[in-house]
Amino acid sequence: MMRFFSRRQILKSSGVAVALPLMEALQPSPLVRAEATADAPKRRMVAINIGLGLHGPNMVPETSGRDYELSPYLKVLQPYRAQFTFISGVSHPSVGGGHQSAKSFLTAAPHPSSAGFRNSISIDQLAAEQLGSQTRFASLALTSSGPGLSWSRSGVEVPAESRPSAVFKKLFLSGKESEQAAQVKRLRDGQSVLDIVAQQADAMQGRLSGRDRQKMEEYFSAVREAEKRLVKAEQWEEKPKPKPGVAEPKDESDRTKITQRLEAMFDMMHLALETDSTRFITFFETGFNAVPTIPGVDTDYHMLSHHGKDPAKISQLTIVETELMKVFGRFLQKLDQSHQTGSTLLEQTMVLLGSNLGNASSHDTRNMPMLIAGGGFKHGQHLAFDRDNNHPLPQLYVSMLQRLGIETDTFAMTTGTLPGLEFA
Repeated sequence: MMRFFSRRQILKSSGVAVALPLMEALQPSPLVRAEATADAPKRRMVAINIGLGLHGPNMVPETSGRDYELSPYLKVLQPYRAQFTFISGVSHPSVGGGHQSAKSFLTAAPHPSSAGFRNSISIDQLAAEQLGSQTRFASLALTSSGPGLSWSRSGVEVPAESRPSAVFKKLFLSGKESEQAAQVKRLRDGQSVLDIVAQQADAMQGRLSGRDRQKMEEYFSAVREAEKRLVKAEQWEEKPKPKPGVAEPKDESDRTKITQRLEAMFDMMHLALETDSTRFITFFETGFNAVPTIPGVDTDYHMLSHHGKDPAKISQLTIVETELMKVFGRFLQKLDQSHQTGSTLLEQTMVLLGSNLGNASSHDTRNMPMLIAGGGFKHGQHLAFDRDNNHPLPQLYVSMLQRLGIETDTFAMTTGTLPGLEFA
């Protein structure tokens, strides 16, 4: 007979608390399941904003419908074509202000650059208000640097974390500060949090089914991979900033390896979802204001986004943004390969990728490029709305909230769902 463990099963030791992925043995009995509404399919949401935009000709397909031709950037996501929908010709009504519009990316609050601007609640916090009590953390607000995307009902910005190591500590480390510090040192020395709870893990694995043992092994492998990436990222931060061979502004000589930093944060997002530590995550990729350490790129990423149609800058920008899309593609792959009860994390998670800028070079907030993957919609299409008279983007957010099971037909000042985006 299979033994059922607590749904909130956690392996604990000094300074360590490792949450486990959902497994068959962590589910209640059929009788309890029949009586509990909590066993309904879990719905999750991740929202990602690329603050320096995504070059339109490379991102937006030229054709629409289900037989559309993938754009250069979307070709990177070819394996998941049937699992995402691209949306063009949309924007938030009365939201301008260039980079300031990032404040309204998930709120749709109008006039973000005005002196008297007061923000409203973001879609993730609205979801967290109603569903966040089901997990250890109601939501996670993340950023590559600086501000985040999440805003409370009172219009206050939710502090965002920029350090993957801090997210890791939040997810997996517990106890006194001295115990946490000791575990961080063990990580630097090449040890794993899993080493600390190895005896408990071995004892548990001996009582799991074959499928659960495989799932546990896959999860532990993902944790170890994330730990290694965090150690590498920390080692890189401790090195002196690289200096280019020509005289350039100081911020262009930044030490950052953009793709590696993003990989580390996406690792944390994946683990947070897989352990069901939270179901609502926002991530603001602000651009780092750096010269990316990517072959073929020697100019600050922010400067490249203001290309002014310069072919040389667009060429380098294409290299950078293609790498960003590859990182995003690997995130989708991890979600797709993470199996939950009867489905995958990707099938359960709405993953929104877009930008508050439709044209970063001119700070234009119209024609925001938006992609939604997974989450239980009928995908494999390009929904192309009027690029001259944009469709209200908040309707997409209404669709997403309804997919979470939240009864609403409005978001911000917009009513109705997005035409053409149907539940699977």
